[in-house]
Amino acid sequence: VQLQASGGGLVQAGGSLRLSCTASGRAFSINAMGWYRQAPGKQRELVASITRGGRTDYADSVKARFTISRDNAKNTVDLQMNSLKPEDTAVYYCNAEVLLTFYGPERDYWGQGTQVTVSS
Repeated sequence: VQLQASGGGLVQAGGSLRLSCTASGRAFSINAMGWYRQAPGKQRELVASITRGGRTDYADSVKARFTISRDNAKNTVDLQMNSLKPEDTAVYYCNAEVLLTFYGPERDYWGQGTQVTVSS
């Protein structure tokens, strides 16, 4: 299973970006999907996650600004980021919890990371 992320870039504070991630490869099902980020000198943190059924969870710092969505048929997860702030600057990674067969195992897969830079 491979995850391919796209959509990062440079934007001014207050602007918007949309990140997309597509999972490919053989698997029984993809359970939770999410976006994490890692800023220089900081630990990787969860930004947002979404279950296969559509239940979402957000970091407090992005609530009301970011929206996560997914298309189960296309195995994609998107992150719409609005009202961006300089502190949102980081490398963003998509993540998927993948059930490889009906009997397991379930494994975590990561995309390659995409840089988001917000200028003040």
